[in-house]
This record gives sequence, C-alpha cells and structure tokens, in this order.
Amino acid sequence: MKIAYFDCFAGVAGDMIVGALLDAGLALPDLERELAKLGVGGYRVEARKTEKNGISGTKFEVVTEEENVSRSAAEIIRIVEDSVLDEDVKRTSAAILQTLAGAEARIHNASIDTIHLHEVGGLDAIVDVVASVAGLKLLGVDTVRASSIHVGEGFLECAHGTLPVPAPATLALLEGVPVVSRGIEAELATPTGVAIVRTLAAGGGEPITESAAAPRAGGFGSMPAMHVETTGYGAGSRDLPIPNLLRVTIGRADGAYEADEVMLIETNIDDMSPEIIGYVCELLLSRGALDVYTTSVFMKKNRPGTLLSVLARPAEENAVVATLFEETTTLGVRIGRLRRQKLARETIEVDTRFGSATVKVSRRDGRIANVAPEYESVREIALQRGAPLKDVYDEVTRIAKDALDDDGGGQSPLPTEDAEA
Repeated sequence: MKIAYFDCFAGVAGDMIVGALLDAGLALPDLERELAKLGVGGYRVEARKTEKNGISGTKFEVVTEEENVSRSAAEIIRIVEDSVLDEDVKRTSAAILQTLAGAEARIHNASIDTIHLHEVGGLDAIVDVVASVAGLKLLGVDTVRASSIHVGEGFLECAHGTLPVPAPATLALLEGVPVVSRGIEAELATPTGVAIVRTLAAGGGEPITESAAAPRAGGFGSMPAMHVETTGYGAGSRDLPIPNLLRVTIGRADGAYEADEVMLIETNIDDMSPEIIGYVCELLLSRGALDVYTTSVFMKKNRPGTLLSVLARPAEENAVVATLFEETTTLGVRIGRLRRQKLARETIEVDTRFGSATVKVSRRDGRIANVAPEYESVREIALQRGAPLKDVYDEVTRIAKDALDDDGGGQSPLPTEDAEA
C-alpha cells in the first residue's frame, strides 16, 4: 500500500499540496493532461523551483485572468461533474468542493444552494483541488495521512473584510482535526488546503452540510510506518521565520495493514445502574468513540463492578473524558495510547430485491478479505419488508460479492471511507 504523508509544519494550502507532489516526482505534463479533462479554459499552470530558509521546494501557480470572481457552489461542482475527468477523481474532487461550500454556508448562515464563494470560487482554487486529487492518483497513492496542521495567528484581509486567523471557514473545516499554533502571525492554513487534506485523510469523508457538525477525520497523527520512496516540498508565496513549505513523504507501508494510533480510556464503576451504563455507551459512540465495551470485574470488598473501556482517536479524547465525568459516577479515568493495525476498509451500496443496503468491504494487499452487510442497514430493510433478517443478510452478501467480482475486486486508486467496525 502506497502512503502519502503530509507534514503541515508551516500550514497547508492548495497550491502547496500540488507543489509538494510535483517536487516528489509528479510530472507537470502528465498533470496538465489530466487538468485538460476539466474542459475549462482561461488559465495556465506553472511550476518553478524555489528556496525557503535554505530548503529547496517547488512553487505551483495557477495563472488566470480572473479577478474577484464569485461562483455559486452549484456552479463550481457542476464544472467538475460535467468534466471528462476519471470518475474517482471527479467524485473525490466534488466531495472536497462540497465540503468547502458547506463550511462557508455554515459560517454565513446560508444554504449550500445559495452560497457564493469568493476566494475559493475562482479557477485557481478549482484547479488546485482537481490537481491535488489527480496528482495523487498519478503517483499511485492509495491512502493519505497528515500531521497536525499549523494554523498561524493574527488577522487577514479578504472579500469579507478583516478576519481573525484562522479564518472562520477554515476553523469550521478544522473541527475534529488536530492543530497547533506557534506564534507565526500569518494565515498558514487556507480553506482549500484544509478541505483537501481533511477529506483525503478522512478517507474520502462526508461533506460538511450547513446544519451538521464537521465529520471527524481519522488520518491525522504521527508519520505511519513505511519504506520511504520519495519526498517533496511545496512552497508558499510568503517568506516566514520558518520554512514556508509543505512536506510530503511517499512510501510503501510495512506489511499488509494500515496503522494508526488510538486512545484507550477506561474507568471502573460499581455504584451505577446498568441501564445508565448502556445509555452512556450509546452516547459515547454518537460523540466520536470508535468502540465502547464493558467487562464484568470484582472490585474492592468483592463488590461486582463494570470496567467501561472506550477506544477513540486522539482528537476525541477530551470529548470522551468529558462525557464519562458528566454521565457516570466515576471520579477518575485511565488513559493510554495504543498503536493499531487494521485492514483497509470502505463501504459500498448494493441494490437487492429487498432494497438498497450498505456493505462493509475490507482488504488486505489490495485483495478483498471480508464482505459484510452493515447490520443496521439490513435490519431496517428486514423490518420494512417483513422479511427474515437472515434472508436479507444472505442476499445482500451474495450480491455484494458478485458486484465486487465483476468490478475486478472493486479496487479504488483513491482513498475511500475509513469505516470503523
């Protein structure tokens, strides 16, 4: 499995992502051929070598005659959907643009259908998004991971006037993403850059809507174990006290598994109703926990109790701890960091005579390891149709396997949704 790890020590922007990929070996003519599939004119792309604080990198630029162009979200997404881009590039690019539009809509209390985008509505932003997705595919990248994002501080000038850093839309996109700020008075993370990285690092993600909270991205943290093949640096426009560069490291993962880090948060409880514990388990899952489970234990004075264990991503640690203190009788929790290995996972939809159902697919070395219907999906169908659950389950499994076989294993060259079991 080929991994691209973005080290965002000086933030992230769309042009920096593309510059890093070019610096890591992506050929500009190949990228230009892919961008031609957008079917729009009025721009050209350039790439040149530059240096930031003694480190060589590549500056990518979209040169366009447009000035202060404002497009609606629908117009932007339509440009991508009406193109002849490869379907996976088109789908992922549209998801990123939808995420951008959703963040802007939330900030301005508008709907995605009516919101107009200023800085992120120009051809340069659209090209940055498509070039990032197409570039990763051209480099054969299977999955994307990223570090914490350096966001900067201070104020910036934009179409809406003077805004704090991070800009409100950027901050909306950063919900659930680990960030740092180290005293650099500049906008280091742009909405376009954050939307690209968070969507890809989350495995395709779900677009932010104007009424829903941002999805929680899972692909952020330390550099994963890999055999490094190449590195690249994408340069920003300004000169800063730190190297204004985005670093990408591309390599092959050790073994056949994905790896990340999770938090194990535990507490022992012996003075609370089991009914409340059941409620708390459901609440924790709704607030971002990856898994919640209980174990019967004997505590001091031989009192029977319950060991409540929660697995969560590092970004969700505070939310989990707060929930445990608010909703249970515990006076303290134990927290540990674990390294996790897992199969690559995605979800697909299949149509059956009972209705449409969601199926989880796991892979090892690119080959299908397991195909399993999502329980809640088949349960709902069984209840609606009055059919035996086992019959629905068996048919969904059979049709999913047949569909994957017909599709050559259903392999996707771009990151897919990282569904947690």
